[in-house]
Amino acid sequence: MSFLTISDLRIFLIVAAICGVVGLGAVTMRRFSAGKGAPAVSIDDVIAHDERAVFVTDASGLVLSKNAAAKKLLSVPEGEALEQALGQMMSNASAIVFRLQTKAQKADFAHEDVVTRRGNFRISAHRIANSEDLIWRIQCQTEQSGGGHAADRLSLPMFTIGGSGSVLFMNEAMRKLVGGRAKTLSSIFVDVPETSGQHSVVNGPDGPVDVMVVILDGSLGRCEYFLAPVVDAIAAKTTMAQLEDFPIALLELDRDGRVTDSNRIAKSLLALEDEPAETMSDLIEGLGRPVNDWLAEAVEGKGLHRPEVLKCRRGSDEMYVQVTLGRVINNGEVSLIVLINDATELKSLEKQFVQSQKMQAIGQLAGGVAHDFNNLLTAISGHCDLLMIRHDSGDADYADLEQINQNANRAASLVGQLLAFSRKQNLQLEVLDMRDTISDLTHLLNRLVGAQISLKLTHDPNLMSVRADRRQLEQVLMNLVVNARDALDGQGQIGIETRNVKLTSELRRDRAVVPAGDYVLVKVSDDGSGIPVEKLPKIFEPFYTTKKTGEGTGLGLSTAYGIIKQSGGFIFADSELGQGTVFTIYFPTHDKPVVAENASEPAPIAVETGPMDGVVLLVEDEAPVRAFASRALQYRGFQVVEADCGETALDLLEDASLDIDIVLTDVIMPGMDGPTWVNEARKSRPRLRVVFMSGYADGSTVEEQLTIPESAFLPKPFSLDELTSTVRRHLSSAA
Repeated sequence: MSFLTISDLRIFLIVAAICGVVGLGAVTMRRFSAGKGAPAVSIDDVIAHDERAVFVTDASGLVLSKNAAAKKLLSVPEGEALEQALGQMMSNASAIVFRLQTKAQKADFAHEDVVTRRGNFRISAHRIANSEDLIWRIQCQTEQSGGGHAADRLSLPMFTIGGSGSVLFMNEAMRKLVGGRAKTLSSIFVDVPETSGQHSVVNGPDGPVDVMVVILDGSLGRCEYFLAPVVDAIAAKTTMAQLEDFPIALLELDRDGRVTDSNRIAKSLLALEDEPAETMSDLIEGLGRPVNDWLAEAVEGKGLHRPEVLKCRRGSDEMYVQVTLGRVINNGEVSLIVLINDATELKSLEKQFVQSQKMQAIGQLAGGVAHDFNNLLTAISGHCDLLMIRHDSGDADYADLEQINQNANRAASLVGQLLAFSRKQNLQLEVLDMRDTISDLTHLLNRLVGAQISLKLTHDPNLMSVRADRRQLEQVLMNLVVNARDALDGQGQIGIETRNVKLTSELRRDRAVVPAGDYVLVKVSDDGSGIPVEKLPKIFEPFYTTKKTGEGTGLGLSTAYGIIKQSGGFIFADSELGQGTVFTIYFPTHDKPVVAENASEPAPIAVETGPMDGVVLLVEDEAPVRAFASRALQYRGFQVVEADCGETALDLLEDASLDIDIVLTDVIMPGMDGPTWVNEARKSRPRLRVVFMSGYADGSTVEEQLTIPESAFLPKPFSLDELTSTVRRHLSSAA
């Protein structure tokens, strides 16, 4: 039987061209924000009884209020993004919201007609007078036209099935094809098709009908079936108008790549009504080769039905689309059918994954480099110390030796910053009062910012305590203040504020989740130049900097990020170009009080440089470090026994006549590491005193070292005085 007009056969060629690829959809991702507010009561009264779904949002798209119809249509809590709610209906919600927001802010009103998985809707945005807030109305177009399902206007037969295989909906064309309503797939097909693009036979009232089936996956386990006739006749030329309600963005191109037609959802997605496109090159970029070459191959039948994710020239700067090409031959003329899905969220997830891998690689690199690099720096700075001992400050070479020493220390600081970012440094945690920490830094911070920039401190008088590494926390504050100073260009104000914050529910922003609880909030703000919105997500990446070459390493903010995260806190940045920047830090509170310094406590032992007796077992696999440490200890009067590994050290200790006062051992070595061989040696020498040294040790090794009694830790790189005074101090504590 015939169930379509001859012009409708054109649809079959289009459907056949996209068979097998229509199931490739973009991935959507929920987005969260913490901003909340409430519109004026009069606005709530106005929208309350509107039959249309109405949302009120702020300028950034966060939902401030909604009416009963909106609650019924979509589920979105107040304070979360409208695009999140619309994502329940469509895959390109973020692009639509962005376009309408931009238009409404300029012209006070904007609207688009969109095709969603729930039908056709008109989405409009109105700017509230004397405000940046927007009123959004979402109206079902089928309701405007007198009811009925949008698919009823399709001449292409289609129906929807549920997860159990029962038929939930059939459009008018489908009902005519099968002679009424059908309840199951088996009552429609002679043999039920399993894949999209498969030929099948429909049980029609006048006999079997050969069809081709296109299957689309829907929401909630549903599937939509579209049927096209299988005929030998050549389809007559028609337009894309019959596919206006097709649930996929479609373009038609001629063999030269010119856009000849498009359906409604394509016009909406690519903003073709506002700015028509002549060629495919006007719409996409980023293929890696000329778009026309790609299209020419498709005209020849090459590379069809292979999806490409490309950057879109329309919409926001970061809009991506998934493009798949199909081919139609009509009266000997070749044209291309382009299937387009919004892949912006998919690309965003991919970027996040790549970024996560990059950060993990940097962390592994930092840990791997730190040990070897700090060994080199220990040897350089150590032998430099030995040379400086033999030279008077008036010698011509003394200034050169000082330069070597200073630059070795700078290099060590860079390694420390990398370890801080990757959260692999060893923190010395203590209970702190943030007010005291900042007050102690005030003099230094004032010197950093200069006389023309004012530094304003605001503290909560009842501020709770936190547990952190004081030295690392001071570094975070200095990094933030220095960045604020640079943004002010010599004049302005920097504010540091501390206060208590209680989160009654978890805070979600910037892909981070701050659990509910009590926090000490620290804000560092400036009224400087601000950070461009496209650069803001990158500022915590290592080596990323907006400063000129030579003015910064790009490690300041990444170091701050690593220290805050390792301390159990969270850091966020907010900025507006030309208005300034605010860095907000959340530190978990600590319930134990700050221990005040007691005058009766013994003062730190000063570095002593006089001779001292004692036998040191030096275990170090790096020969330059071992040579320096041995000479330094001997210079201070110690006797030194050397070993290049833990196994050799154990062999030496088997000699009962060898009297060892203290062991100085590297932590990470080939074979047995420091804690392992020391534990083995303690079986025969339980009172053996140990100083561990390392340029980097992972968390498990550090924890193991901390469980060993009568042990101390000396981080590399160290100077001659730091080495000998640490050994001396540890020996003195045993007396």
